[in-house]
Amino acid sequence: MRRADQHPSRRTFLDVTGAVMAVGLAAGCTADSPGSSGSPSQDGRAPATGAAPGAVSATGRHQAGITLPRPAQPHLLAVVADLGARGAPGPLLAELGQTIRTLTAGSDPRLLGLAPGDLTVTVGVGPRLVRTAGAALPGTTDLPRFSRERITPQARGGDLLLQVCASDALLLPVAAAALLDRAGDRVRERWRQSAHRGTDVPVGDDLTAPRNPLGFIDGIVGPHTGPEQQRDLWLAGPPAVAGGTIAVLRRMELDLPRFAALSVAEQEAVFGRRRATGVPLSGGSAAAGPELGAKTPDGRYLVPATAHARRAHATAVGVGLMLRRSYSIDQPAPGLLFISFQNDLRTFTATLTHMETSDALLPFTTTTASATFLILPGFDAQRPLGAGLFG
Repeated sequence: MRRADQHPSRRTFLDVTGAVMAVGLAAGCTADSPGSSGSPSQDGRAPATGAAPGAVSATGRHQAGITLPRPAQPHLLAVVADLGARGAPGPLLAELGQTIRTLTAGSDPRLLGLAPGDLTVTVGVGPRLVRTAGAALPGTTDLPRFSRERITPQARGGDLLLQVCASDALLLPVAAAALLDRAGDRVRERWRQSAHRGTDVPVGDDLTAPRNPLGFIDGIVGPHTGPEQQRDLWLAGPPAVAGGTIAVLRRMELDLPRFAALSVAEQEAVFGRRRATGVPLSGGSAAAGPELGAKTPDGRYLVPATAHARRAHATAVGVGLMLRRSYSIDQPAPGLLFISFQNDLRTFTATLTHMETSDALLPFTTTTASATFLILPGFDAQRPLGAGLFG
């Protein structure tokens, strides 16, 4: 497998797909259209049984791969690319949408006989392309630079995101190869990252969340209900982007040995939660979230002032909720791929700015890739992918 910050040619990638399939990939994703069996409800809560993954419709108001199914598929492959001078975003996106429909329907011969199962593909466009459609549109702002970054120019930004998710890891390189084959020489790959999602743990209120590479349950707080998603996740307008959202990708190396050297109590102080259960140090349930004002009899905060649960808390920052997905990675170094979805980029930037001042978790991280994308609204046979934005 090539390193994530390399960008092999499309033909080279096609040549090595068979070898990659033999090894398999690790990662995880979600789909926001219900499947045909064991499908979750629209509020994003976990299904009652562990049924085999059903098909996920590629069409609808929102693209698949964001909110459902819950739990998320365990495997993810993110491909970040640039649009070349010969590529026009409108036709390219429409063709990618057609390919996504054939892949998820199982009718594309490039699946090589594999059943699509719960395969989802989510497409986003970077700020440079969004600005060509309208300077005032959501998604035109690049991510600022933050501390604790070691990012090469190749691994910062990008014009196109292909997020491929499935329960079957063999599908990821095959689906990515089909999409890149359809794009042809109109795109140039910047970097890619495969990752895997930890086993989901019940956290209360019929919700589950996985453990991250540091051993803690991750992604407990977020816009899980329909009203929360309408308020904080989905873009409401203008019409060209309504039903879309804003994604942030951050690949991070983790200093696992140094974190593991801490006592369990010290690790819990870093996160502000119990490692075993995800319950906040202020008590209550994991799903209820921390009580930031709770103190000991001698006046100390139960959730420490530098704890991640406090520094990243939406109320403490003064922003909305973000739907957070963290996936473990093995290459190019042990760490995680962080993905957040929100309808305002400031939700992420203000949160990370607030964390940078004193979050106890950040010293264990180094970011090596970073990008933001406007996740396009959903599409169907009459409304091609990206048509509202690029015609």
